[in-house]
Amino acid sequence: MSYEGPTSLYIDGEWTNAAGGEELESVDPATEDVYATVAAATAEDVETAVEAAREAVETGSEWRTMAPSERASMLHDFADALESWREEITLAEARDNGKTQFEAKLEHGMVIDTLRYYAGWADKVEGSQIPVEGNRIDYTLREPVGVTGHIVPWNYPFQLAGRSIAPALACGNSLVVKPSSQTPLSALYYAKAAEEAGLPDGVINVLPGRGSVAGSALAEHDDVDHLTFTGSTEIGTEIGATAGEQVTNVTLELGGKGPQVVFPDADLGAAAQGVRYGIFMNCGQMCWAGSRLVVHEDVHDDLVEMVVDQAESIPLGDGITDNAQMGPMVSESQREEVLDYIETGKSEGATVATGGGVPEGKDEGYFVEPTVFTDVTNDMTIAREEIFGPVLSVIEVSDEEEALEVANDSPFGLMSCVWTNDLSRAHEFARDLEYGMVNVNETPNTFPQTPFGGVKESGTGREQGKYAIEEYTRVKNVNINLG
Repeated sequence: MSYEGPTSLYIDGEWTNAAGGEELESVDPATEDVYATVAAATAEDVETAVEAAREAVETGSEWRTMAPSERASMLHDFADALESWREEITLAEARDNGKTQFEAKLEHGMVIDTLRYYAGWADKVEGSQIPVEGNRIDYTLREPVGVTGHIVPWNYPFQLAGRSIAPALACGNSLVVKPSSQTPLSALYYAKAAEEAGLPDGVINVLPGRGSVAGSALAEHDDVDHLTFTGSTEIGTEIGATAGEQVTNVTLELGGKGPQVVFPDADLGAAAQGVRYGIFMNCGQMCWAGSRLVVHEDVHDDLVEMVVDQAESIPLGDGITDNAQMGPMVSESQREEVLDYIETGKSEGATVATGGGVPEGKDEGYFVEPTVFTDVTNDMTIAREEIFGPVLSVIEVSDEEEALEVANDSPFGLMSCVWTNDLSRAHEFARDLEYGMVNVNETPNTFPQTPFGGVKESGTGREQGKYAIEEYTRVKNVNINLG
């Protein structure tokens, strides 16, 4: 099946080839075949796109100054276009990333919900009046920051692009979007939707390209007012330092090593299903994955048995022709990295309860078995580092104090989960967890209206909800002396 969607750069309302004629190959991770070839942006293309975005947000179009209700209407039209291409976009995600159709459709639906949520925000971005002494009026305005850059990861290419595109547009900014070189296809549909909805030229620019070329050029550009990056802590640290040299504000959503803490009074059946989803969804390629199962000794054996049964029941496949519930890793290099972590876990003394290698019968494609390690201690590599694959580390604890100590003993602080039927414990444990997000009696979950982000090495700033409005606007104070 050949790809029939967009493959060019989209700059200032025009589809164009890269300045150097360079291209990227999109490889289907289930078959290892080249599925599509797209243009690869150069630093020159980034310069052109940033100039177009600057013109659009300042003098070249009415986007920033149009009536907020009109901008909201155009965002709904934008969402309508993307919604009409549901099948094309989800197929592109499955072939480009390796997702199952179920996962790709969830991702698509989240984007539509997010766009419509922020369309509702367009006419609600407001300042406030501040009481000051004397015969004065003092108030604040919230204004668009200007040009926003969006460097998008490969694990949720469509959703994580939309998560930052939606609030940036609602606030009246213009955008330069750089999808991952490994998964460049779905982001180009945002450009198609911009055309369909009639967004002014230059408001959205989409540039597939390599991170070392286009991504670096965007991070280094002194005419980008805000930069959003989702990816590894290592690269995010570099992006933040580079942007800091230009005094560019950044939102960094980085790594995670989320604990799923299970107490004896929990519904073990629900917890087992939640643990399965939290680590094996999207083949474990999630920053918010529940990759550490911190379980009380009283229910350790029973829960591990249930989780192993869950893992062994997951059908693997490409998500297109198979009735699969877990697809392949995104690339050969990602698979090899995950397999290396599995070998490290074995060598450090952890026990493979199930999985631990390449599944039988999968001679092509970048598949890894759903893997569960027991006898893990929190100082092991597989408990400390983000594996970004379908690998669960089970850590046994004896009481609530130890559970909290293990959960918080991590360089990361993104998503955490607690399983208990004790309401007081749930509230107290959620209060004491050093994480940006806590779920109780539910697997990792989020909504367009709730903040998404972490603490420690998991990043800075927040996506989603009203908090993203703060990321994509700046505050201006006005003081008027009435004499």
